[in-house]
Amino acid sequence: MGCMSGPYLIRGSVSLPEAELIWRFSRSSGPGGQHVNTSDSQVELRFDLARTEALPQVWKERALHRLAGRLVDGVVSVRASEHRSQWRNREAAAVRLATLLAEATAPPPKPRKPTRIPRGINERRLREKKQRSETKRGRTGRDWG
Repeated sequence: MGCMSGPYLIRGSVSLPEAELIWRFSRSSGPGGQHVNTSDSQVELRFDLARTEALPQVWKERALHRLAGRLVDGVVSVRASEHRSQWRNREAAAVRLATLLAEATAPPPKPRKPTRIPRGINERRLREKKQRSETKRGRTGRDWG
């Protein structure tokens, strides 16, 4: 396999700091045939979100708040075991972590501006509603004795 593709961008020019990533490898329960019991292909990637200096302060606070349920002592962890190769699982885990951090650090959406319904449209709706009720009223079987 080739070497790992370089820095994983979170957003803009901010990327995952290679030095702050903690890798752990273990035996995977996934595919692998006879080879599966001897190779540590499952990858667990941990990143200390609380202590990192790589993210801008605003992003860090936003991520800590949004990922609060996933953090253990300020550390976010991601697992990958879908590939047979440890290298591909490493790639998958790093991409997953970068995506997670990108979503967690994204700016909040702009608040929605309420818009008014034009008077003409409202009047037309009421007119059509009245017409429909007249049509249905005409269907009652009283007059047909």
